[in-house]
Amino acid sequence: MSLCKELRKYQLDKFSKTGLRVVLAMSIIISISGCQKQVPSETKSTDELIKFVGDRVPDKNFFDGKLPHAMGIHHYQVYRANRSESIENDKVGWTYNHQPFLAYWKDNFYVQYLSNVVQEHDPPGKTQIVKSKDGRHWDKPIVVFPEYTLPEIDYEGLHVNAGMKSVMHQRMGFYVSPNGKLLTSAFYGYSSTPRNSPNAGNGLGRVIREIKEDGSLGPIYFIRYNRHAGWNESNTNFPFYKTSKDAEFLEACKSLLADKLITLQWWEEDRSDDGFYLLNPGDVPGSAAFSATISTSKGSGKAFNYFHRKDGAIVGLWKNKYSSLSKDNGKTWSKISRNESLLTDGAKTWAQKTKDDKYVVIHNQSATSRNRYPMTSMTSSGGEIFSDLLSLRNDIPAVRYQALHKNPGSQYYRGIIEGNGNPPGDDAWVVYSLNKEDIWVAKMTLPIIGVEDNEVNQNFNSVNDVMELDKWNIYEPKWAQIKIVNDPLDNSNKCLELRDEEPIDYARIERVLQERKKFLLSFRVNPIEIPTGYAVNIEVQDKKGVRPMRIRFDKKWISFDQRYAQAPKPIPTKLKEWHLFNLSFNCEKQSYSLKINGKTISENIPFAFNMESLQRLVIRTGPYRGEVPPNFFNIYDTDTPGLGFEDIPGTEEKIKASIFLIDDIKTKEE
Repeated sequence: MSLCKELRKYQLDKFSKTGLRVVLAMSIIISISGCQKQVPSETKSTDELIKFVGDRVPDKNFFDGKLPHAMGIHHYQVYRANRSESIENDKVGWTYNHQPFLAYWKDNFYVQYLSNVVQEHDPPGKTQIVKSKDGRHWDKPIVVFPEYTLPEIDYEGLHVNAGMKSVMHQRMGFYVSPNGKLLTSAFYGYSSTPRNSPNAGNGLGRVIREIKEDGSLGPIYFIRYNRHAGWNESNTNFPFYKTSKDAEFLEACKSLLADKLITLQWWEEDRSDDGFYLLNPGDVPGSAAFSATISTSKGSGKAFNYFHRKDGAIVGLWKNKYSSLSKDNGKTWSKISRNESLLTDGAKTWAQKTKDDKYVVIHNQSATSRNRYPMTSMTSSGGEIFSDLLSLRNDIPAVRYQALHKNPGSQYYRGIIEGNGNPPGDDAWVVYSLNKEDIWVAKMTLPIIGVEDNEVNQNFNSVNDVMELDKWNIYEPKWAQIKIVNDPLDNSNKCLELRDEEPIDYARIERVLQERKKFLLSFRVNPIEIPTGYAVNIEVQDKKGVRPMRIRFDKKWISFDQRYAQAPKPIPTKLKEWHLFNLSFNCEKQSYSLKINGKTISENIPFAFNMESLQRLVIRTGPYRGEVPPNFFNIYDTDTPGLGFEDIPGTEEKIKASIFLIDDIKTKEE
């Protein structure tokens, strides 16, 4: 689809949703009939190679930006940081985990990420990988690039004492070679203080090793030294790759070095002018200065990724809105420009072509240009004009381990770069870090949409795994599992179990519904175990997350958390019994009615807020946390001494399980 046609489609769709298509269609067509003249094509201009169009602007006060939610987004926790759990006989668990990468090879998902003990750019550092068959259940991490002991270093005003450990930096994680080898790569750098950047051309160089099909690892080699900074074969701890006797490994390395698109990811840490890179993406007028002694995220040339458009052109993307176009497979590039409609926050932007023959951009479309939320998607038919801004992750838990540069939120999104595998199914996958301490993946049902046109009629008798629930949003921490189980009261029936043993997070399921003013909703809940003080929370919300009604189901009571005194009084309940809820919603009357097990509890219960329509069902094993704490807006300038500088106690062990069963979710027009 041409840029002009896509813009026309966007405008027509926008007006159709307001019921004005018939009246305004002709005027729209007339107004955009000269589109090719009014909007420069990418063959004539490199300005805003990726342009977001639409009127959705995130609200900084909410973690989802009060944006509509995408359907069928599953979040699975890959790694949960825990200072009391060590890896490979460390004395303490490492709680800074960041910069993840994703690949799919030989029927397995692979995630690579870096770790530090406490905080960013603070040694020691190492790199870990973790593997999964299905993208949901992940093995324990293994160290793929260990700690590195440094000699004494003096470089551009930096001093490193002999014996200090290195830190890792990742702008590339995996490479699947033409001869079928899976290589993993990382960069050994150093920071004399956490304020100094290891990705400014001052590090040792890039290392490489093979991941074999049986899970074993090949030897570690340097594949490229930072020779301009004085590092080479004579003063580093690992040999140069050319010394390997493995012919197939050597062939894979040579293929990687010849791939100028893949290796452009290395430029940021290397910054050599020896001719290896066909583009200097840091040479952009007006970009913020970047040096070894100053840590900043505003420079150009950082965190490269790319995708091929349908016309064969390559769109290259960097952090901080930068992009460029290549029409000869990366040999030459257009002038690097900025995509001003992307409201970035200094974190990575990811873009790719998806299996439904569309394109998606995933990043933090930030209302403040600082905070790393919301996690959003925008989609395109042609890879030029993007629209339909949706929230993919709708809240964040608290930062458990406080440290320097611990930006709250989901961030540093990376999908599977071209050539690094193709998982089965029609989904798209991304990996990301959460609060720079936990690693997560998201499985996204394609096409990525936020509108449901059909009624919901969900039982689980034909479902074997929650991964099959491609219209549901699933949020599953490692300690808050969501499963398909047999009904304990009827073994012929299957239902959904939410088992929460997580002290600071929760399990959540969510279903986008038809957006309506009036409708009926029914579902069944069986509370199996509920420790005192815990509950399942059930809400029906509008498309912006406003909650006009809330049901809280705890050990003894069903309560109704409303703003007004007209709300029903709490109702005594029992565990290990099914409770059938029937709700009738009426936005014209600004109220709902409720039956439980066929008994009318109350009619015309007032909404807590005036609602134009309702659009989604949310069930959580914990309380609401979608609203951003005020101190997040100025997290480093708080007037409260010590705020945000303490670890949260009691987060390193499981708690007594809360167990809830859910079944038979249905909607019906009233």
